[in-house]
Amino acid sequence: MKDKKDIKIKTEKKHSSPQKEDVNIPADANNTEADTAESVETTEIDKLKQEIENLKDSYLRKAAEFENYKKRSESEFVNYLKYSSEKIIRELIPVYDDFNRTVESLEKQETNDFETLKTAFLLVYDKFKKVLEKEGLKEIDCLGKEFDVNLNDALLMVPREDVKPNTVIEVVEKGYYLNDKVLRHSKVLVSAEPEKTTE
Repeated sequence: MKDKKDIKIKTEKKHSSPQKEDVNIPADANNTEADTAESVETTEIDKLKQEIENLKDSYLRKAAEFENYKKRSESEFVNYLKYSSEKIIRELIPVYDDFNRTVESLEKQETNDFETLKTAFLLVYDKFKKVLEKEGLKEIDCLGKEFDVNLNDALLMVPREDVKPNTVIEVVEKGYYLNDKVLRHSKVLVSAEPEKTTE
């Protein structure tokens, strides 16, 4: 009898192998995970929407700033063109005043002394020349030098025996530099080889 009981117990022990216990998962657990994922997704979308709004706002501000800058620049450029000669005009006004005084003196015939008039005229001329030189005006020195197409305009070729061909022999109209730029070419007469006479 004991044997049978023992066998029975053993058999039960053999057959009662531990089984996995069923875990009670709430029915709405899957829904909670889905809700959490959806909530995270919604938050991300909201963040992106906010970022888009910020970028849009920033873009509109920058566009408005650029438009204002453009208008300011255009206005400044127009004023610059309009008043670009202001500096030189300011410096020339005293010279103009001196010319006016000289002309008035001549018209009123306050003096018939040629030397006095000459001195006054030379003083005004000197003042005028200094203003122009201060602004960078410089005369092109070409007389007696080789003709340079970058500096001179040849009006006439004159056959000469006493100078080398292609030499500037006369300046009809002076040329000028403005700083390093040629402002006006000199109009000149240039030497040429004398024509050989046939015997």
